[in-house]
Amino acid sequence: MLTEDQKAFYAENGYLMVEDVLRPEELKRLQEITYGLIDGSREVSQSNEVYDLDRGHSAEAPKLTRIKLPHKRDPYFWEILRNSRITEVLGDLLGPDATLLTSKLNTKAPGGGAAVEWHQDWAFYPHTNDDLLAFGIMLEDVQEDTGPLMVIPGTHKGPLLSHMANGVFAGAIDPEDPLFEKQKAVTLTGRAGSMTVHHARILHGSAPNVSDRARLLLFYEIAKGDAWPILGSNSYFHALGQAKFWEDLQERTITGSPCLTPRLEPVPVTMPLPPAPDTGSIFRMQESAGAKSAFR
Repeated sequence: MLTEDQKAFYAENGYLMVEDVLRPEELKRLQEITYGLIDGSREVSQSNEVYDLDRGHSAEAPKLTRIKLPHKRDPYFWEILRNSRITEVLGDLLGPDATLLTSKLNTKAPGGGAAVEWHQDWAFYPHTNDDLLAFGIMLEDVQEDTGPLMVIPGTHKGPLLSHMANGVFAGAIDPEDPLFEKQKAVTLTGRAGSMTVHHARILHGSAPNVSDRARLLLFYEIAKGDAWPILGSNSYFHALGQAKFWEDLQERTITGSPCLTPRLEPVPVTMPLPPAPDTGSIFRMQESAGAKSAFR
């Protein structure tokens, strides 16, 4: 699927844009399912295990920041990850064995959908090696005014910045950190059906959606099979016990088979602790910890 130049660009810069990765019929079906889920939020008045509600949400005008774990809401979200051109890109970048860490559908509502402050995914879930990435599938056109993903090229090779605020793990860096070079940011816009890829260690964030259109971005966060979790936002793993963990691991295996020999690499690791008062989503975490905003 990917050319050698594309793979080299990703290795050097830590991100990639893959245009038109979805076929038209795949995009249409994902859109239909997504808007159906958004419509279903009309019956919800507070955030729950499915929806993370934005300010101003109502039955008349649904406003969400996120649909949680979409691959558990409709099987097509899992099918598209396992059997499509997305799967080919995954194989090109991580090899034959890959495991899903989590999925989320960030649904920035029109007219001020919440920002995601600058952070590194790696800070949330350190592993035994850093062969981890995130796919961002554009379900509608993403333009400058819809709050697109922004990345700072090359930062996946640099240090892990502090994500602490007020004594807790805030899930966001301090915008005044001298190692944060916002002027180097690249904005990733594109057509519906295209896909971004970013390395787990790259600095990234996104501004509020100030347009009159929804910004629907389907994220899959994925690890190479031999990258094993240490501790982090997916630390529910550690509460499962041996038998249930094995079952869960098999359910999250996208391609290949579970790897039982973790690869250990000298990667920077800081435990994401103590937790913020509200860890229900990155939006709640950053807000409840009092993280400083880079978008004000």
